[in-house]
Amino acid sequence: MPVPVPQSLIPLFLKATRANRAFVSEAGAQQRIAERFLRPEPYGPPSRLEGVSVTRRVPTPLGWPVYDVAAENTARNQGSVVIYVHGGAWVNEIRVQHWQLTARVARETRQRVVVPIYPLVPFSTAREVHDGVVALIQVELDAGHHVRLAGDSAGGQIALSAALALREQGIVLPGMTLLSPALDLSWSNPGIDVIAPSDPWLARPGGRVLAEAWRGEDSLEDPVVSPLFGELSGLGPLTILTGTRDILNPDAQLLRAKAQAAGVSVAWHEGAGQIHVYALLPTKAGEQGLQTIVKSLQPVTS
Repeated sequence: MPVPVPQSLIPLFLKATRANRAFVSEAGAQQRIAERFLRPEPYGPPSRLEGVSVTRRVPTPLGWPVYDVAAENTARNQGSVVIYVHGGAWVNEIRVQHWQLTARVARETRQRVVVPIYPLVPFSTAREVHDGVVALIQVELDAGHHVRLAGDSAGGQIALSAALALREQGIVLPGMTLLSPALDLSWSNPGIDVIAPSDPWLARPGGRVLAEAWRGEDSLEDPVVSPLFGELSGLGPLTILTGTRDILNPDAQLLRAKAQAAGVSVAWHEGAGQIHVYALLPTKAGEQGLQTIVKSLQPVTS
């Protein structure tokens, strides 16, 4: 196992690489959208992911790339799969850290992990991607599989909105894991102002620009865009991971309270002093977060 990076170095690295450039100003967000229009990012998996095989579905009903990640040399748990929706502020492609997470889930739970490469801003909007993810889940359900759903950041927004839509159809997923989910794209929670000075990554000005681009013709308060506004009763169990130095933390707290009030089981994991998507970072706390995610996604037993 790699030696963990000291947690104190992560904010310095983010500052040095200007990781917050798309968030700290409206101009930064607009520039990021323009960059992605001119130069879309690559999305394919790394050339090597330890202990797994990766296959790309051809064709797919969505018109998007969809990958299946499965552990090598073991019998797959054919009755249970995980669909993982990656984050990236709706404008950035899947990263190597996401691929490594899906590989670890596949290895340690012996399930196939389905990874959709959904279209991003400025080429798509929340509703199109929401509908596509719902359709992908339905494909797995129609094949007789139990489906657990997971996502980080923007992917958490997409995953939860899809689960709400399925619940409306009478379909309750057996579990969902959300890492630092984006839940309310109005960015109106006053708790954001309290945390913002300590968050080295995310910020409201650029976040609002990206949210406006992502919502398309839908209201920011439509649950397809901001699932925190949805009715949560009837959902399956939720696992939520969030850090206290993440401006999305106040909305995660609201999700926990609202879900529990609606009778939904919530496993809550709040990392004191941790930043956005901390479980994807190469720190000791990140490793603990990864262990929590893997444990939460163990296969369903019939």
